[in-house]
Amino acid sequence: MYNVNLNSTYGLHLGTVYCAWNILNDTDLAIKLEPLTNNSTSLEHEYHILKQLEGGVGIPHVFWFGREAAYHALTLDLLGPSLHNLFLAHNQMFDLHTAVNLGDQLLSSLEYIHSRNYVHSDIKPHNVLIGRGNLGQTAFIVDFSAAREYWNTEAHTHMPFCHGRRLTGTPAFASINNHLGVVLGCCDDLKLLTYMLIYFLCGSLSWLTSDHKKFSSSSILACEVDTTIEVLCHGTPSEIATMLIYLCSLAFSEDPDHDYLQSLLNDICTTLPPSAACSLDLGQPSDLIMHSTSSPKGHSVALCEVDCQLKTTTLCRLTCHV
Repeated sequence: MYNVNLNSTYGLHLGTVYCAWNILNDTDLAIKLEPLTNNSTSLEHEYHILKQLEGGVGIPHVFWFGREAAYHALTLDLLGPSLHNLFLAHNQMFDLHTAVNLGDQLLSSLEYIHSRNYVHSDIKPHNVLIGRGNLGQTAFIVDFSAAREYWNTEAHTHMPFCHGRRLTGTPAFASINNHLGVVLGCCDDLKLLTYMLIYFLCGSLSWLTSDHKKFSSSSILACEVDTTIEVLCHGTPSEIATMLIYLCSLAFSEDPDHDYLQSLLNDICTTLPPSAACSLDLGQPSDLIMHSTSSPKGHSVALCEVDCQLKTTTLCRLTCHV
Protein backbone atom coordinates (compact mmCIF):
# COMPACT_ATOMS: atom_id res chain seq x y z
CA MET A 1 0.00 0.00 0.00
CA TYR A 2 1.34 3.41 -0.95
CA ASN A 3 0.71 6.98 0.10
CA VAL A 4 1.28 9.09 -3.04
CA ASN A 5 2.14 12.79 -3.01
CA LEU A 6 0.59 13.99 -6.27
CA ASN A 7 2.25 17.40 -5.88
CA SER A 8 5.76 16.00 -6.07
CA THR A 9 6.26 15.30 -9.75
CA TYR A 10 9.96 14.84 -10.53
CA GLY A 11 9.94 13.25 -13.96
CA LEU A 12 7.95 13.21 -17.15
CA HIS A 13 7.96 11.24 -20.39
CA LEU A 14 5.20 8.93 -21.62
CA GLY A 15 4.14 8.69 -17.98
CA THR A 16 4.35 11.03 -15.01
CA VAL A 17 6.49 10.12 -12.00
CA TYR A 18 5.46 10.88 -8.43
CA CYS A 19 7.11 10.50 -5.05
CA ALA A 20 5.45 7.82 -2.91
CA TRP A 21 5.74 6.34 0.56
CA ASN A 22 5.26 2.65 1.29
CA ILE A 23 3.30 2.70 4.55
CA LEU A 24 3.98 -1.01 5.15
CA ASN A 25 7.76 -0.79 5.43
CA ASP A 26 8.26 2.99 5.72
CA THR A 27 10.31 3.43 2.52
CA ASP A 28 10.27 6.04 -0.21
CA LEU A 29 9.43 4.96 -3.75
CA ALA A 30 8.71 6.41 -7.15
CA ILE A 31 5.46 5.64 -8.96
CA LYS A 32 5.17 6.18 -12.67
CA LEU A 33 1.58 6.57 -13.85
CA GLU A 34 0.18 6.25 -17.36
CA PRO A 35 -3.51 6.80 -18.22
CA LEU A 36 -5.46 3.79 -19.44
CA THR A 37 -5.88 4.57 -23.14
CA ASN A 38 -5.69 1.10 -24.65
CA ASN A 39 -4.49 -2.41 -23.83
CA SER A 40 -0.93 -1.60 -24.84
CA THR A 41 1.23 0.19 -22.30
CA SER A 42 4.79 1.46 -22.40
CA LEU A 43 5.03 0.92 -18.63
CA GLU A 44 4.52 -2.82 -18.99
CA HIS A 45 7.23 -2.84 -21.65
CA GLU A 46 9.52 -0.88 -19.33
CA TYR A 47 8.75 -3.20 -16.40
CA HIS A 48 9.65 -6.27 -18.45
CA ILE A 49 12.99 -4.78 -19.52
CA LEU A 50 13.92 -3.58 -16.02
CA LYS A 51 13.24 -7.08 -14.66
CA GLN A 52 15.59 -8.47 -17.32
CA LEU A 53 18.26 -5.94 -16.29
CA GLU A 54 17.72 -6.37 -12.55
CA GLY A 55 20.91 -6.30 -10.50
CA GLY A 56 22.98 -4.15 -12.83
CA VAL A 57 24.85 -1.18 -11.38
CA GLY A 58 23.16 2.05 -12.42
CA ILE A 59 19.87 0.26 -13.18
CA PRO A 60 16.93 1.25 -10.93
CA HIS A 61 15.20 -1.56 -9.06
CA VAL A 62 11.60 -2.12 -10.10
CA PHE A 63 9.06 -3.45 -7.59
CA TRP A 64 5.65 -3.80 -9.19
CA PHE A 65 3.56 -3.14 -12.27
CA GLY A 66 -0.23 -3.19 -12.41
CA ARG A 67 -3.45 -1.28 -12.85
CA GLU A 68 -4.73 1.20 -10.29
CA ALA A 69 -8.02 3.02 -10.94
CA ALA A 70 -7.67 4.74 -14.33
CA TYR A 71 -3.92 4.27 -14.58
CA HIS A 72 -1.23 1.76 -15.30
CA ALA A 73 1.32 2.05 -12.47
CA LEU A 74 4.99 1.15 -12.14
CA THR A 75 6.78 1.34 -8.79
CA LEU A 76 10.56 1.62 -8.64
CA ASP A 77 13.45 3.13 -6.69
CA LEU A 78 13.10 6.78 -5.77
CA LEU A 79 16.20 8.52 -7.06
CA GLY A 80 17.65 12.01 -6.86
CA PRO A 81 17.88 14.85 -9.41
CA SER A 82 18.58 14.39 -13.10
CA LEU A 83 21.85 15.42 -14.74
CA HIS A 84 19.79 17.98 -16.65
CA ASN A 85 18.75 19.74 -13.43
CA LEU A 86 22.22 19.44 -11.88
CA PHE A 87 23.79 20.81 -15.04
CA LEU A 88 21.55 23.88 -14.88
CA ALA A 89 22.41 24.31 -11.17
CA HIS A 90 26.12 24.27 -12.08
CA ASN A 91 25.71 27.15 -14.54
CA GLN A 92 25.66 24.70 -17.47
CA MET A 93 29.19 23.40 -17.03
CA PHE A 94 30.62 20.31 -15.31
CA ASP A 95 34.32 20.11 -14.50
CA LEU A 96 36.46 17.55 -16.28
CA HIS A 97 36.66 14.96 -13.50
CA THR A 98 32.87 15.01 -12.96
CA ALA A 99 32.17 14.54 -16.68
CA VAL A 100 34.74 11.73 -16.99
CA ASN A 101 33.42 9.96 -13.89
CA LEU A 102 29.90 10.17 -15.26
CA GLY A 103 31.12 8.84 -18.59
CA ASP A 104 32.91 5.95 -16.91
CA GLN A 105 29.83 4.94 -14.91
CA LEU A 106 27.39 5.28 -17.80
CA LEU A 107 29.67 3.42 -20.19
CA SER A 108 29.74 0.49 -17.76
CA SER A 109 25.94 0.61 -17.39
CA LEU A 110 25.48 0.68 -21.17
CA GLU A 111 27.86 -2.24 -21.58
CA TYR A 112 25.69 -4.17 -19.12
CA ILE A 113 22.49 -3.21 -20.96
CA HIS A 114 24.01 -4.19 -24.31
CA SER A 115 25.25 -7.49 -22.87
CA ARG A 116 21.60 -8.29 -22.06
CA ASN A 117 20.74 -7.69 -25.76
CA TYR A 118 19.02 -4.32 -25.30
CA VAL A 119 19.66 -0.79 -26.54
CA HIS A 120 18.28 2.11 -24.50
CA SER A 121 17.66 4.41 -27.52
CA ASP A 122 17.15 7.64 -25.54
CA ILE A 123 20.34 8.52 -23.65
CA LYS A 124 20.24 12.19 -22.58
CA PRO A 125 20.79 14.27 -19.40
CA HIS A 126 17.09 14.07 -18.50
CA ASN A 127 17.28 10.26 -18.40
CA VAL A 128 20.21 9.97 -15.99
CA LEU A 129 19.46 10.45 -12.29
CA ILE A 130 21.83 10.54 -9.33
CA GLY A 131 21.11 8.18 -6.45
CA ARG A 132 20.15 9.14 -2.91
CA GLY A 133 21.87 8.56 0.42
CA ASN A 134 24.69 6.00 0.13
CA LEU A 135 24.16 5.95 -3.64
CA GLY A 136 24.70 9.70 -4.00
CA GLN A 137 27.80 9.09 -6.16
CA THR A 138 26.04 6.65 -8.51
CA ALA A 139 24.43 7.58 -11.84
CA PHE A 140 21.29 5.67 -12.85
CA ILE A 141 19.91 5.32 -16.36
CA VAL A 142 16.12 5.63 -16.35
CA ASP A 143 13.15 5.59 -18.75
CA PHE A 144 13.41 2.37 -20.72
CA SER A 145 10.14 2.99 -22.58
CA ALA A 146 12.00 3.29 -25.91
CA ALA A 147 14.43 0.42 -25.25
CA ARG A 148 14.41 -2.49 -27.69
CA GLU A 149 16.13 -5.83 -28.16
CA TYR A 150 18.82 -5.64 -30.81
CA TRP A 151 19.76 -9.32 -30.77
CA ASN A 152 17.42 -12.21 -31.57
CA THR A 153 18.48 -14.86 -29.07
CA GLU A 154 16.51 -17.61 -30.80
CA ALA A 155 17.88 -16.98 -34.28
CA HIS A 156 21.25 -15.68 -32.99
CA THR A 157 21.04 -12.73 -35.37
CA HIS A 158 21.34 -8.97 -35.09
CA MET A 159 18.19 -6.98 -35.78
CA PRO A 160 18.00 -5.99 -39.47
CA PHE A 161 18.92 -2.52 -40.71
CA CYS A 162 15.74 -0.68 -41.68
CA HIS A 163 14.19 2.78 -42.07
CA GLY A 164 10.78 4.24 -41.30
CA ARG A 165 10.84 4.55 -37.51
CA ARG A 166 9.57 7.62 -35.70
CA LEU A 167 12.04 9.85 -33.88
CA THR A 168 12.54 8.79 -30.26
CA GLY A 169 13.07 11.28 -27.45
CA THR A 170 14.33 14.86 -27.66
CA PRO A 171 15.59 16.03 -31.11
CA ALA A 172 18.44 18.01 -29.52
CA PHE A 173 19.92 14.78 -28.10
CA ALA A 174 18.98 12.43 -30.93
CA SER A 175 21.55 10.73 -33.15
CA ILE A 176 21.48 11.20 -36.91
CA ASN A 177 20.16 7.66 -37.26
CA ASN A 178 17.29 8.56 -34.94
CA HIS A 179 16.45 11.70 -36.95
CA LEU A 180 16.47 9.69 -40.19
CA GLY A 181 14.17 7.01 -38.83
CA VAL A 182 16.84 4.31 -38.86
CA VAL A 183 16.50 1.51 -36.32
CA LEU A 184 18.90 2.26 -33.46
CA GLY A 185 21.79 0.09 -32.31
CA CYS A 186 24.46 -0.03 -29.62
CA CYS A 187 26.55 2.60 -31.39
CA ASP A 188 23.73 5.13 -31.10
CA ASP A 189 23.64 4.71 -27.32
CA LEU A 190 27.39 5.21 -27.12
CA LYS A 191 27.41 8.12 -29.51
CA LEU A 192 24.76 9.89 -27.43
CA LEU A 193 26.83 9.25 -24.30
CA THR A 194 29.74 10.97 -26.04
CA TYR A 195 27.46 13.86 -27.05
CA MET A 196 26.53 14.24 -23.37
CA LEU A 197 30.16 14.40 -22.29
CA ILE A 198 30.82 17.15 -24.85
CA TYR A 199 27.68 18.96 -23.73
CA PHE A 200 28.77 18.81 -20.08
CA LEU A 201 32.30 20.02 -20.82
CA CYS A 202 31.48 22.75 -23.34
CA GLY A 203 28.09 23.87 -22.06
CA SER A 204 26.35 23.13 -25.36
CA LEU A 205 26.52 21.26 -28.66
CA SER A 206 27.29 22.74 -32.06
CA TRP A 207 23.66 22.54 -33.18
CA LEU A 208 22.27 24.13 -30.02
CA THR A 209 21.96 27.74 -28.88
CA SER A 210 20.41 29.31 -25.82
CA ASP A 211 17.01 29.05 -27.54
CA HIS A 212 17.56 25.59 -29.03
CA LYS A 213 14.09 24.46 -27.92
CA LYS A 214 12.68 26.59 -30.74
CA PHE A 215 14.68 24.71 -33.37
CA SER A 216 12.85 22.24 -35.55
CA SER A 217 13.97 18.65 -35.78
CA SER A 218 14.95 19.17 -39.42
CA SER A 219 17.12 22.19 -38.52
CA ILE A 220 18.92 20.24 -35.81
CA LEU A 221 19.47 17.34 -38.21
CA ALA A 222 20.87 19.60 -40.93
CA CYS A 223 23.36 21.16 -38.52
CA GLU A 224 24.30 17.82 -36.99
CA VAL A 225 25.00 16.33 -40.44
CA ASP A 226 27.24 19.27 -41.40
CA THR A 227 29.21 19.30 -38.14
CA THR A 228 32.68 17.79 -38.21
CA ILE A 229 34.08 15.97 -35.22
CA GLU A 230 36.81 18.63 -34.98
CA VAL A 231 34.20 21.37 -34.52
CA LEU A 232 32.01 19.37 -32.15
CA CYS A 233 34.89 18.31 -29.90
CA HIS A 234 36.74 21.63 -29.81
CA GLY A 235 37.90 22.35 -26.27
CA THR A 236 37.64 18.74 -25.04
CA PRO A 237 40.40 16.14 -24.48
CA SER A 238 41.47 14.44 -27.70
CA GLU A 239 40.22 11.09 -26.40
CA ILE A 240 36.63 12.33 -26.77
CA ALA A 241 37.18 12.92 -30.50
CA THR A 242 38.84 9.49 -30.76
CA MET A 243 35.71 7.93 -29.25
CA LEU A 244 33.50 9.53 -31.90
CA ILE A 245 35.83 8.64 -34.78
CA TYR A 246 35.82 5.03 -33.61
CA LEU A 247 32.02 4.89 -33.24
CA CYS A 248 31.49 6.47 -36.66
CA SER A 249 33.70 3.81 -38.22
CA LEU A 250 31.62 0.86 -37.04
CA ALA A 251 29.14 -1.00 -39.21
CA PHE A 252 25.52 -1.10 -38.05
CA SER A 253 25.67 -4.68 -36.77
CA GLU A 254 29.25 -4.50 -35.50
CA ASP A 255 29.69 -4.86 -31.75
CA PRO A 256 31.43 -1.84 -30.21
CA ASP A 257 34.52 -2.46 -28.11
CA HIS A 258 33.42 -1.13 -24.73
CA ASP A 259 36.82 -1.90 -23.22
CA TYR A 260 38.53 0.31 -25.79
CA LEU A 261 36.16 3.18 -25.05
CA GLN A 262 36.73 2.64 -21.33
CA SER A 263 40.50 2.82 -21.88
CA LEU A 264 40.12 6.22 -23.56
CA LEU A 265 38.27 7.57 -20.53
CA ASN A 266 40.91 6.01 -18.27
CA ASP A 267 43.58 7.88 -20.25
CA ILE A 268 41.85 11.14 -19.35
CA CYS A 269 41.70 10.03 -15.70
CA THR A 270 45.49 9.70 -15.59
CA THR A 271 45.75 13.47 -16.02
CA LEU A 272 43.52 14.14 -12.98
CA PRO A 273 44.52 14.32 -9.31
CA PRO A 274 43.95 10.94 -7.57
CA SER A 275 41.25 12.37 -5.30
CA ALA A 276 39.36 13.89 -8.23
CA ALA A 277 39.45 10.69 -10.28
CA CYS A 278 37.10 8.86 -7.91
CA SER A 279 34.24 11.28 -7.19
CA LEU A 280 31.41 13.30 -8.66
CA ASP A 281 31.53 17.00 -7.82
CA LEU A 282 27.80 17.68 -7.90
CA GLY A 283 27.26 19.28 -4.51
CA GLN A 284 28.82 22.73 -4.97
CA PRO A 285 27.58 24.36 -8.18
CA SER A 286 29.65 27.51 -7.68
CA ASP A 287 32.95 25.67 -7.21
CA LEU A 288 33.70 24.77 -10.83
CA ILE A 289 37.03 23.67 -12.24
CA MET A 290 37.34 25.15 -15.72
CA HIS A 291 39.61 23.26 -18.10
CA SER A 292 41.73 24.71 -20.85
CA THR A 293 40.85 24.27 -24.50
CA SER A 294 44.38 22.95 -25.07
CA SER A 295 45.03 19.27 -24.42
CA PRO A 296 46.78 18.38 -21.14
CA LYS A 297 50.19 16.75 -21.11
CA GLY A 298 49.85 13.16 -22.28
CA HIS A 299 47.19 13.91 -24.88
CA SER A 300 49.48 15.13 -27.67
CA VAL A 301 50.12 11.72 -29.25
CA ALA A 302 46.42 10.91 -29.56
CA LEU A 303 45.76 14.35 -31.01
CA CYS A 304 48.43 13.88 -33.69
CA GLU A 305 47.00 10.51 -34.68
CA VAL A 306 43.45 11.73 -35.21
CA ASP A 307 44.01 15.31 -36.37
CA CYS A 308 43.71 14.53 -40.08
CA GLN A 309 40.45 12.64 -39.46
CA LEU A 310 38.94 15.34 -37.27
CA LYS A 311 38.74 17.96 -40.00
CA THR A 312 36.99 15.75 -42.54
CA THR A 313 35.02 13.23 -40.48
CA THR A 314 31.37 14.16 -40.10
CA LEU A 315 28.89 12.62 -37.70
CA CYS A 316 26.75 11.18 -40.50
CA ARG A 317 29.26 8.47 -41.38
CA LEU A 318 27.61 5.99 -39.02
CA THR A 319 24.50 5.84 -41.20
CA CYS A 320 26.60 4.83 -44.22
CA HIS A 321 27.87 1.60 -42.66
CA VAL A 322 25.38 -1.24 -42.66
